[in-house]
Amino acid sequence: MSPIDYIKDFRDSKRIKALAKLIQNEVDRPINIMEVCGGHTHTIMKYGLKQLLPDEIDFIHGPGCPVCIMPKERIDHAITLAQDENNILATLGDMIRVPGSKSSLQKERAKGKNIKVVYAPFDALKLAKDNPTKNIIYFAIGFETTTPMTAALIDKVLKENIKNIYFHINHVLVPPPIKAIMDSKEAIIDAFIGPSHVSVIAGAKIYQEIVDLYKTPVVVAGFEPLDILESILWIIRQFKENRREVEIQYSRAVTWEGNIKAQQLINKYMQPRENFRWRGIGDIPYSALKLKDDYAEIDAEKVFLDILPNEAIDDHKLCICGDILKGTAKPYDCKVFGTACTPQNPLGSCMVSSEGACAAYYKYGKVKLVKEV
Repeated sequence: MSPIDYIKDFRDSKRIKALAKLIQNEVDRPINIMEVCGGHTHTIMKYGLKQLLPDEIDFIHGPGCPVCIMPKERIDHAITLAQDENNILATLGDMIRVPGSKSSLQKERAKGKNIKVVYAPFDALKLAKDNPTKNIIYFAIGFETTTPMTAALIDKVLKENIKNIYFHINHVLVPPPIKAIMDSKEAIIDAFIGPSHVSVIAGAKIYQEIVDLYKTPVVVAGFEPLDILESILWIIRQFKENRREVEIQYSRAVTWEGNIKAQQLINKYMQPRENFRWRGIGDIPYSALKLKDDYAEIDAEKVFLDILPNEAIDDHKLCICGDILKGTAKPYDCKVFGTACTPQNPLGSCMVSSEGACAAYYKYGKVKLVKEV
């Protein structure tokens, strides 16, 4: 027996069609499934899974793209910090293209501001070493997936007594926005496909409260098309067997408890933030992290408090990214999708990130075809 090929075997067209057929045979009721993670949205669009499945299965795209949910006022923080010639602002990829209230980090970099894209948080160490007279401000983003890397960088900075690195923490958590969306009752959601990378770190246990509160199945799925289809089949069978449970389809990487060492490192330096404003969703208590008070000397929000703007800013009036993140609209419902808003000229954050729903529809859905759906 040949070993499993985790790419070819999980993208095999015969297996995909066979599983889609099995789903068609077993589904006996409409099921609205929110895939929380933008990576899942892209797999669904890239492999045309919606077209393979029966009409009873509908996908609702969730708030699992860390760039998409970042409110403009946080982008404005980064832009403000970059205006000081003594500072170097460092952050990850897509974040520099997200519009703030008046500009973006990309535009500010074009004007000559010292803004660096790093491929990993530890790249900030080289920036600090190469620029000893500058303040390196790491604008940290991401869900539970990337938080351990920021925590590891903080650990390194403190242990090596590096004095010119500061942290602007924007790490967010998955369960609170799910609860906010369910509590709002604006979207009809019957089940969730749980994010995989987040679950590798935090463990599938973080979804038990969702199942208990809302009686919705949660199946943690891998990113390949076969993973997602198998998760849908498991959801269907939960309904048929009158079960509501957390299940781990992506068992080759996810456990119930997650990565305990990573969780301990995060908890050593960070704690839940009392409130965080999600783009399009609004304020959600304890939905993000911040540095603990013991580390105020490296907390950019405290060190540079006097210059940071503190005004909540709404999205562009024509952008419905917030409705898409809440599961009440699809990208093709937006009047400016594919016209005034494109990946080259994004009005909203969902078109910016490679994990954004609008970017996925634009890249894989063929604008004209999607609009005709």
